[in-house]
Amino acid sequence: MKILYVDVSKCTGCRACEYACSFAHDGLFNPLNSRIHVNEFLDDFVFIPSMCTQCEDAYCVNVCPTSALSKNEETGVVELDYNKCIGCKQCTIACPWGNIKLDVEAKRIIKCDYCGGDPECVKVCHASALQFVEVEDMVLDKQHRNAIYYKEIAQQGV
Repeated sequence: MKILYVDVSKCTGCRACEYACSFAHDGLFNPLNSRIHVNEFLDDFVFIPSMCTQCEDAYCVNVCPTSALSKNEETGVVELDYNKCIGCKQCTIACPWGNIKLDVEAKRIIKCDYCGGDPECVKVCHASALQFVEVEDMVLDKQHRNAIYYKEIAQQGV
């Protein structure tokens, strides 16, 4: 199963991901309707992209009264069927991360769908802060990076 992985240490805050996402889904460069949002902490010059985490036990799916949201067991993506959505906004309230939002103009819910398995945000992220990777590969990479970090700490104590 693939996931959208964010390496916060690499994000430059360019927001290209937001523009690519909104254009891919709506044909407009409108970051307000992007499924990914770059949070800016300018005091520390830190940028943290956030998007739907495709929760295993997704609260948004559980509260949807029309089953417009459902978990694709093959891909792990929480999918939205616009034909079933009544715009009750319960999913926006239920999401613990705030990553489902309302497109005020179109009066519809918007959430990350991994662009059908080929995320546009990843394609435009020149800093490689966003990656679409197998979960196992991401975990092994993270373990390796942590091991290097601890190795460096151990070497400083020698």
